[in-house]
Amino acid sequence: MDDGREVQLYTLTNRQGLIAKVTNFGATLASLEVPDRDGKLDSIVLSFDTFEALSAPGACNGAIMGRFANRIAGGKFSLDGVEYTLATNNGANHLHGGKVGFNQKLWQAEASTEPNDARVTFRYRSPEGEEGYPGNLEVAVEYTLTDENELRLVYTATTDRPTILNLTNHAYFNLAGHASGDVLQQELQLPSEKYLLSPGLIPTGELADVADTPYDFRAAKPIGRDIGQQEGLYDICFVVPHGDLKQRQVILAARAKDPGSGRVLEILTDQPGIQLYTANHLNGVVGAGGAVYEKHHAFCLETQHFPDSPHRPEFPSVELRPGETFQSTTIHRFLVE
Repeated sequence: MDDGREVQLYTLTNRQGLIAKVTNFGATLASLEVPDRDGKLDSIVLSFDTFEALSAPGACNGAIMGRFANRIAGGKFSLDGVEYTLATNNGANHLHGGKVGFNQKLWQAEASTEPNDARVTFRYRSPEGEEGYPGNLEVAVEYTLTDENELRLVYTATTDRPTILNLTNHAYFNLAGHASGDVLQQELQLPSEKYLLSPGLIPTGELADVADTPYDFRAAKPIGRDIGQQEGLYDICFVVPHGDLKQRQVILAARAKDPGSGRVLEILTDQPGIQLYTANHLNGVVGAGGAVYEKHHAFCLETQHFPDSPHRPEFPSVELRPGETFQSTTIHRFLVE
C-alpha cells in the first residue's frame, strides 16, 4: 500500500477441487473457482488480477461491508437519546459504512488448517468516531472452505459503547463464469414471501407480499424474466422466512443455478434479510484476464439486517452493546446438476 503496509492473498482449497482466494484488504473474497458439470474450473465471482483494481475507489466486489451495510436514510440515527451524524456517500444517505468503509480497510489475518477445512480469520478494530459511529468496535470475519463444498462466513463483533452494526459480503456472482456475460438466463429461487417496500431504496417499514409482483421468486425463474417490469434492475431486500425474526436459525435463503454449466449456489443464513442486486451500475469495469464487466454481468445476494433499521423499531434490532457479542453465519454451498 502507499503507506508501506503489505497486502496478503490467501488460497484455500478442498479435496473436491474448489479454490477460494481471500485477501486482508477489505476481508475480500477475491476469487472463487468452482467446477462445472464437466469438471472445468472457473471463478464464479467477478474478480481482479491486481491490487490496484481491487482497491479502486468504489470497488466492493467480494468485500465485507460495514459498519452498516446498505443504507441509513439521511446519514443520521439516534441511540439512547443521542443523535449521530454519519458520512453521506449515496446522495443524502449513508451507504455500506460510508466514504471509507470496511471494504477499504487493511485487516489482520490468521490462517489455519483443520482435517476437513481450511480457514482464514480477518480482524479489524474500528475506532470510536470512524465515519461517525460511536464506540470502538472489534470485528472478525472467518472464511472457511470445507470438503463438503461449503464456503462458510462467520461474523463476530464486540463494542465498548452502544453502537449499531450490519455486516455483509458483497460478492458479485456469475455461475457461468466471471467472463461469461449477463446472468439474465440464470435461474434464481427465493423462498421469501415478503419483501421490503422501498421507494427510493429506503424502506417504508411495510413488509409487502411478493405474490403477483416481479419479486416473486418462490418458484425458480430466470433472473431476467420479469426484470423489464422493474426498469431493468433489481435492488431490493427480501425477508428470509425464519418465522420468528427474533429467533433465527441458519436456513436456506436463496438457490441459484446456471443451466448451461450446471453450477448451483445455495445460500443459507441466520440473517433476517437478503438483498438481491443485479449489478445495475457496472459499466465497462476491466476484471481478471481482461474480462469487461457490464450491467447485469452478475448478481449479488447479500445476507444482512434490513436497510435503515435504526429508523425502524419494528425491524429486528441492529444495536450492539458492551458485554454483548454479535455473531452471524452465512453459508455458500456449491453443487452441480
